[in-house]
Amino acid sequence: MRIVSLLPAATDIVAALGRVDALVGRTHECDWPAEVESVPVVTATGIDASLTSREISSAVGGHQGSSLYSLDAELLARLAPDLVLTQDLCDVCAVSYERVAEAVRVMDVGPRVVSLEPHTIAGIFDCLRRVGGMLGVDDVESRIAALEARLDTVSDAVSGLSRPRVAAIEWLDPVWPAGHWVPEQIAIAGGTPLLAAAGEHTSAIDWEAVVDAYPEVVLLLPCGLTPERTFAELDTLTARPGWSSLPAVQSGNVWVLDGPAYYNRPGPRVVRGAEVLAHVLHGVTVGAPVSLAEARRVDG
Repeated sequence: MRIVSLLPAATDIVAALGRVDALVGRTHECDWPAEVESVPVVTATGIDASLTSREISSAVGGHQGSSLYSLDAELLARLAPDLVLTQDLCDVCAVSYERVAEAVRVMDVGPRVVSLEPHTIAGIFDCLRRVGGMLGVDDVESRIAALEARLDTVSDAVSGLSRPRVAAIEWLDPVWPAGHWVPEQIAIAGGTPLLAAAGEHTSAIDWEAVVDAYPEVVLLLPCGLTPERTFAELDTLTARPGWSSLPAVQSGNVWVLDGPAYYNRPGPRVVRGAEVLAHVLHGVTVGAPVSLAEARRVDG
């Protein structure tokens, strides 16, 4: 089986299933595990990653619904995949399904194109099950059971503790709350999610909505941005009216997390994201100790 992954989360899924060796193509954003670095890249983007959050938002809006990504159809054809993993949920996240379908249509022998679009943790596990079945992975159910057991361990570790009010921010300017599976991660880790419900596809909100929510913890996990980039743009939030009055700010419970690794992508690493949140919300260690690269408190 020859696989091209056009979605970083799909690459995570293939890796979790132990089939990285089957990957023959990937996106420019697929950065985990380290072994994928040698896999040919079949996508690119015209958006300058050095732009600020506001500038990136403006550039994205300027596309007016067209794909933000280019696909090297010629390379895709030469790679001759049997399976192409993509999505049809968000043009900002990856190459659009329509563009992939068109590229495959002109190939002499078209691969199977599968769109993965989970909205919840259960949906992520269903994607694992689906892809595992296509790849002939015999122990996919036991792999899923192991992930579910880790989530249960997190829930047990925080059981009976207070449940702080948590605002998770997925984009800084404009402010965009994290939806889909992130509210579930927060709830599993012993928090009360604000601003979005489990499975919800969110949109930008007014800053006043964050202030009015009165969060006791603020999680900053911008989509596609490294923690270093997030720290560099903190003033887009700290300069806003009412920032200093937030309970989370006053108690020193504002955290920068690794969004791309554990919260933005619908892959199996969301389980580690919940373990990290148990540390952030309650100081509880579940699994490996949490590193500064995974979660860092904002001083002041």
